[in-house]
Amino acid sequence: MFWDWGQILARWAVIDPSANPTLVNLSENHTFRIDAPNGARSILRVHRPGYHSLAGIRSELEWMEALRADTGLFTPRAIAGTNGDLVQSGPFQRADDLRFMVLFAFEDGEEPAVGDDLEPVFAQLGGLAARCHAHARKWTPPRWFERQRWTERAILDPEAIWGDWRAGPGVAGPLRSILDALDQRLRADLAAYGAEPDRFGLIHADMRLANLLVADGVTRLIDFDDCGYCWFGYDFAAGVSFFEDHPIVGALKARWLEGYRAIAEYPRADEDMLDALVLLRRMALLAWMGTHEEAQIAQDLAPVYAQGSAELAERYLTKGQITAD
Repeated sequence: MFWDWGQILARWAVIDPSANPTLVNLSENHTFRIDAPNGARSILRVHRPGYHSLAGIRSELEWMEALRADTGLFTPRAIAGTNGDLVQSGPFQRADDLRFMVLFAFEDGEEPAVGDDLEPVFAQLGGLAARCHAHARKWTPPRWFERQRWTERAILDPEAIWGDWRAGPGVAGPLRSILDALDQRLRADLAAYGAEPDRFGLIHADMRLANLLVADGVTRLIDFDDCGYCWFGYDFAAGVSFFEDHPIVGALKARWLEGYRAIAEYPRADEDMLDALVLLRRMALLAWMGTHEEAQIAQDLAPVYAQGSAELAERYLTKGQITAD
């Protein structure tokens, strides 16, 4: 039950008062499609409480605007409310349930799926990542800019951003021992790799299939909600979220690198770390499932995700990689 849709939607003059909201995704946030009687559509994102500050959300929108203005790259277009602010706030499910909210223009396109031909999508995704990274290296954010840092500690420590992977569904017994070993190996490998500006900076950080729109063969990025500072290769790792153990991942990695290198250099030393970053992302998602039980994908994968993670971990611990060259 929601507080008062009339009051919520009245914050934007562009929304017809009789528009109908439909929940299209519940993951980190509630995402609604707003359908007006005249056929006009928009997307309303209601933020998860306590996840991002007001400055953090404004920083996300600032980078999206800078990418659009400086590079011509498509990014979602936020729509200001009647008070001129891109970020609105107010009660959501109860009078005391205050949330930040952002309205976006609706964009056509379809979310790709694992059963689709994903190789062209990942070739384009590599190019999109390269363009985002090139911009981030040169861009000077405003002094108030505030985004998360997705370091190994921010993902693997018990007080991690998305929670403790040790409390993830199915993490127990022998699986816990294998994942403990992976935790230590990832920390060591990432420490040796380092976080110099040529490999660590501002990234999208959530280029998974659910955050892509494909229309007429063109892949576009949406939902910069998790953008922050991390290794550049983590953008590939996020791209294979939830299907990291699928046989196609090796081919998708090759296509992503092909697309990236058509725009910018991607050194072999960075390529060699991609599998480690895939596993780092997998550990982040294992933690996420333990703190986001309401999300359908968490419910669907909870029975098998820890086991699959341990199998990938064993491959990495013995071979140093999870995908073939």
